Amino acid sequence: MATIKDIISAIEAEAPRYLQEGYDNACLQVGDAQATATGALLCVDVTEAVLDEAIARGLNLVISHHPLIFRGLKSLTGANPTQRIVAKAIKHDVAIYSAHTNLDSARGGVSYGMAEKLHLSDVRVLSAHQGKQVKVVVYVPTAYADKVEQAMFTQGAGSIGDYDCCSYRISGEGRYRAGSEAHPFSGEVGEHHVEPETRVEVIADAARKDAVVSAMLAAHPYEEPAYDVIALLNQSPYNGFGVVGNIEPMPLRDFLALLKRTFDVEAIRYSGNDDAEITRVALCGGSGAELVGDAIAAGADIYVTGDIKYHDYTSNNHRIVLADIGHYESEQFTKDIFYEIIRKKMPNFALYFAEKEIKQVKYYI
Repeated sequence: MATIKDIISAIEAEAPRYLQEGYDNACLQVGDAQATATGALLCVDVTEAVLDEAIARGLNLVISHHPLIFRGLKSLTGANPTQRIVAKAIKHDVAIYSAHTNLDSARGGVSYGMAEKLHLSDVRVLSAHQGKQVKVVVYVPTAYADKVEQAMFTQGAGSIGDYDCCSYRISGEGRYRAGSEAHPFSGEVGEHHVEPETRVEVIADAARKDAVVSAMLAAHPYEEPAYDVIALLNQSPYNGFGVVGNIEPMPLRDFLALLKRTFDVEAIRYSGNDDAEITRVALCGGSGAELVGDAIAAGADIYVTGDIKYHDYTSNNHRIVLADIGHYESEQFTKDIFYEIIRKKMPNFALYFAEKEIKQVKYYI
């Protein structure tokens, strides 16, 4: 039987928690990770009605996109919905887990899900993460290069886009003299020694740096290995916020109608040229107004997101079409992403979409 930890691990293999923003709280919010999971209810927001549905179904795990506990709890008196949900979840042994900005910025995440629903082609990340990788360089006796390199690979080093086990090697000579308190792997105390060594270089996510270095040190035969950890400014080819892709050309009105059908939108707030032809589309689930400039730079004809402000429209309506389809509407397919991730790893695990979930923002038309 799968544990709650197993379900979380499956999700975080695709949307690692280190991808989340510093202000976020993507994690197990309530519950015991070691408990056996009886099934999961999938939602965007955890409400009291959603939790009651999970309890009624006999499920002990709720998986949401938006964190239930975002800014912390200072009391648990039932004074507001969050407190009541936490108290009831604890009472009924229901775990609550959220994957938020880590799912937003993961490859195949929220914005990629939007692009898939619209059948966009040549999809790439809109605002790529930058500066979140390091290069680990280590000098190792040549006979041990494979062992040390493999140890770093096991901790996630060496992945570049669609490739893994990536490294670079240079052969050379290591030169040293062991002091009186040393216990050299080769050579004698007090003598100059020359050792055939290999320089091994691998790239790793900065968040995994400590694990990669620890694995390297454990596998290295020297008592004091020489190594460097170098911060990089590389852009990630897949991780970041938003996506941009191409679509079969169509008039703006037809594309807006497509948005309404695809995302079940009651009303779309938009600005820009009504005569525009749409061939290139930028998307970002949730609150993406800050990426308008990226959408323009990517050559998009239209940028679709949620929570666009008035001055975002007025400042850019001569440069690009902006369409606000709503925060929830742009992120509703996170439930499908959760479903596909878990179903792929655990085909027999019980999964349900929350039937009691409703749109938090309503439209009067």
